Amino acid sequence: MQLPEPKRQGEMSLEEALSQRRSIRAYKPGSLTLEETSQLLWATQGVTGDNGFRAAPSAGATYPLETHIVVGDVADLEPGLYHYDPRTHSLSVVNEGELRPQLSELSLGQPSVREASAVIVLSAVYERTTERYGDRGQMYVHMDVGHAAENALLQATALGLGAVPVGAFRTRTVGGLFGFPETQLTLYLIPVGRL
Repeated sequence: MQLPEPKRQGEMSLEEALSQRRSIRAYKPGSLTLEETSQLLWATQGVTGDNGFRAAPSAGATYPLETHIVVGDVADLEPGLYHYDPRTHSLSVVNEGELRPQLSELSLGQPSVREASAVIVLSAVYERTTERYGDRGQMYVHMDVGHAAENALLQATALGLGAVPVGAFRTRTVGGLFGFPETQLTLYLIPVGRL
């Protein structure tokens, strides 16, 4: 599914987004729009120029991250797990059906994961970076995911949405729920919802 074209200019300045960003764990009922979802994914890992570089920096442009979104309540999208392709700015269905309750359970019962309209999932294939940088590449992957997560959080703030970075979850079991290969580790969950 092709996503709407992301906006390159918003109503909130970067300084305002930095000032207002907070970890928001409770959300009101309500759908995210497809435009909001598109903007969030683009800010997280979208391509920002003809050279293929992305919105978040990556060590040596090795791009070890894979971006998925667990959809619960997004206009024009059925519940399920979707993979984001930054090169084409599109989504493809990985798993159909409601996954937020199971994901919340695997996240030590955190309500924000269950109640969010959607949850951005950032995982990494370490070998993309460690092939070039050896063991030090592991640190670079962790830096990459931090950059991407902060972009998502600032974009959520700029859109007037609530979001929180979640690191407390059963990594391998979450990967199993999503059908990720053993070489792809989930590093961050970012629930997003209405304020």
